[in-house]
Amino acid sequence: MSRCSKLYDAFNNAYVGAVLMVLLAFASVAAVVFKPLALRDANPIVHSQDISEITRLANNAGRLEYLLVAQPLSDFPRYVFKYKDAAQINVVKVPSTSHSNLEREVLLKNSIPYAIANTEYLEAHKEIFEDKETKASALSEASGFLARNAIGIAMLVLLFVGLRKGLPGMGLGGGASVVKPENLKGSMDDLIGMEDIKQEVAHLEEMIRNRDLYRSHNIDKPFNVMLTGPAGTGKTKLAGYLAKKLEIPLIQASGSGLESGLVGGGSKALNAIYKKACSMERCIIFLDEAQSLFMPRGRGDKKWDDDTANTLLSLLDGIKSDKGSGVIWVVASNFNDATTQMDEAMLRRFAVKINFRLPNKAERRELLNVFLAKKDPECVDWANLNLDYAAEITANLSPALLETVVDRASMIAIQEKLLITTDVMFRAFERSMIGLTDRATTAEQDKKRERVALHELGHFFMQIDPFLRQGMSWDEVKAKSPLLKISTESVSKVGALGYVLSSNEDVSLQTLEEMEQDVIQLYGGVAAEELFYGARGISTGSQNDIQKITAKLDLMVNQLSMYSRSKVDYTQFKREGASEDAVRQVEAKADELYTRSLEAMKDYKDIMWALKDTLLERYVLSKDEVFELLSDMTMPQPATAAA
Repeated sequence: MSRCSKLYDAFNNAYVGAVLMVLLAFASVAAVVFKPLALRDANPIVHSQDISEITRLANNAGRLEYLLVAQPLSDFPRYVFKYKDAAQINVVKVPSTSHSNLEREVLLKNSIPYAIANTEYLEAHKEIFEDKETKASALSEASGFLARNAIGIAMLVLLFVGLRKGLPGMGLGGGASVVKPENLKGSMDDLIGMEDIKQEVAHLEEMIRNRDLYRSHNIDKPFNVMLTGPAGTGKTKLAGYLAKKLEIPLIQASGSGLESGLVGGGSKALNAIYKKACSMERCIIFLDEAQSLFMPRGRGDKKWDDDTANTLLSLLDGIKSDKGSGVIWVVASNFNDATTQMDEAMLRRFAVKINFRLPNKAERRELLNVFLAKKDPECVDWANLNLDYAAEITANLSPALLETVVDRASMIAIQEKLLITTDVMFRAFERSMIGLTDRATTAEQDKKRERVALHELGHFFMQIDPFLRQGMSWDEVKAKSPLLKISTESVSKVGALGYVLSSNEDVSLQTLEEMEQDVIQLYGGVAAEELFYGARGISTGSQNDIQKITAKLDLMVNQLSMYSRSKVDYTQFKREGASEDAVRQVEAKADELYTRSLEAMKDYKDIMWALKDTLLERYVLSKDEVFELLSDMTMPQPATAAA
């Protein structure tokens, strides 16, 4: 194609784009100025995004004339309500993530009547979906656009942009966006703790700033960076912090969003992103959620299945253009090469690999302190807030989940008109991790509640059994026990009628003896049912426990080969009969450990029967309450080892 032909196509596309823009602007003005009078409502509509207006409905239910929820399945549902003593209609726009919580915790919990807004109502009140600020801004912009003879100006601007940076319709693709360094928020100081990761980033920054020094060592390849680790640990934020500190723009895209559904769409999007980055000379390209691009190639049936990954491989090498020497690729994945098989050629492209981890107890304490300190001082009762305890119970939670717990604590405090204390934080942690609990499900079913209470006490006594067999006192056992609470409330999220909540450890390095003790603790529930109701009285309540036991025994017997001198992973063998041998080994070990659990349980039969009445009465017993009750009871005298 000749240069003249290209210029002509550019001019033609620019002209069409300008005409479309004018028509859209005119339509925006007409929609506002010439809105049919029949659609205007006599009652003024007041828009808001203040969720507290919904929570206050609990105290104003008597004043409500009506409450409707408009488009509850959309990204931003609207709560539409009108008070009897007010003329205005209130519209509160909320995120979909908050809608379910508000509906459950405010509307249903307080028995506030509401309905889904029907089509007729929405047609008659179209202003419900017209945010005031957005409408005013659109009207002002569209009117100004038309008033300034926009056709000629738009044609000139679009022609200039088209010739300099590509024609309309040829954007970056893949949902990519360019963020200037001055628009990036936060700093490396926001990464609480994680000193090991900060050191890696500081080293990376030094490498980028001193490229000439590395060239003197014949290291001239781009410093591609691979970030791995659990979700919510700060990988995305770190890429922004780095770009801001280096004062270079950031192009952000999602690895899963590159594909357009057309053959070669992902490759085209990557090339467009790279071309844009090269035009800026120095730039960071950040690909988030890119685990699919790290998978071994050649698995698909179609020859173009690996096009996107192949294109990324060539771009990571920086061989397509000398202009790409200032481009740094930062690619993030929730998987890593230690736990997931990844493409070897792709892994070799990354000179720097930074693996994120979950925060330890000290870091969790500081994170919780930072999140809570952002609230108004009168919202937190610092004198009755034990951050060390909060950090202990939130083991293995990411910074993002810790922030969720703090936000949940705020919601509880607002709804119940409380300050945030240790108890509120505990309830927020429980709600975030376990979900909603209720007592009504089994309230009138005394026999079932008795079975649930004994089942959960069985788990608890198998948890502390090793300490009791060492002759420890109740106080010593309490100090060792990870118990947080025993509950006979039902949990709809997992279909359980009760649970034992315990704290976890940060480091999951277990011995064979500790893993066997985990299995015995899981067997504690079903063993308690057999002890009190007989072998034919065991219920289906142990299904979840047995699933966990099976997975753990498979790990111990077949993957870690803990009961064999030949330390091999038997699951790797595909020979005939291997699965039958594995099943027999697992069954034999399960039989042995269940028998040990049942025999050990007999030593605690009387004390469990005495405790269950208090548990049934109160529904829930905290750790302090459990051991306070135990301190008044005769210490059991189990044998030094379980039978």
